[in-house]
Amino acid sequence: MLVHNKNFNIEQIADSGQCFRMNKIGNQRFSLIAYGRYLELLQISEDTVELSCTEEEYEQVWKDYFDLEYDYNSIIENLHKGSDNFLKEAAEYGKGIRILKQEPFEMIISYIISQNKNIPAIKNCIEAICRRYGEMKRSEDCGDIEYYIFPSPEILALASNEDLRALKTGYRDAYIIKAAQAVAYGEVELNHLKESSYEEAVKALKSIHGIGEKVANCISLYGLHHIEVFPIDVWIARVLNEIYNNDFHQELYEGYAGIIQQYMFYYMRYLKRA
Repeated sequence: MLVHNKNFNIEQIADSGQCFRMNKIGNQRFSLIAYGRYLELLQISEDTVELSCTEEEYEQVWKDYFDLEYDYNSIIENLHKGSDNFLKEAAEYGKGIRILKQEPFEMIISYIISQNKNIPAIKNCIEAICRRYGEMKRSEDCGDIEYYIFPSPEILALASNEDLRALKTGYRDAYIIKAAQAVAYGEVELNHLKESSYEEAVKALKSIHGIGEKVANCISLYGLHHIEVFPIDVWIARVLNEIYNNDFHQELYEGYAGIIQQYMFYYMRYLKRA
């Protein structure tokens, strides 16, 4: 089915560092595995994306997953009216980015893995975990594609350190097992954290062995959709230091600072590559 939205660019979302199971498979074509499903997306034009799903599946899963009912354009317009030239340029460059509503447990494990790894290494590690512990499925809608879903916390809670290390998780093996056990045994209630304040969510996430401030903030933003969270990674630290001389007023963007963070991240990486 076709989706029309002026702020929905699949390549920008795939390259924005928030999703590790969205991959380019052709010219303007991407695959995605999420919520136990396989989806292919084709960017037809700047404002139109084709999804390989029925309208019913789109309404049940993907409309919410891509946050397509949130008005990102109003944020961009407000930034254009403001006096911050860096944010004007960043919003214009990354105007197709949306904050995905991803599976919280998958984000916990993904961002534990992300520590001291680059994005290709993170993707490879997550894919290896899915193939080792996840259920294999087939998507008949896209030509009988075989894919593996992300394993449940109950399954990963039973994993061994040795098996996880063989999948190149490194020292994070113990962190992955502890996190899976915390969710599987009800020590951390992810559905509750979705509805809680981001401060409460971050505090609960940091109670899990191996999760610090940055990782907890990333999980809160990308897994619990607390879009007011402003994670500071190496790229955002560069923005704050080089562009704002460590004098950025986050409170000006209260309620949606996580979206601002994404524009900053995406644009700064472009500038450094250029």
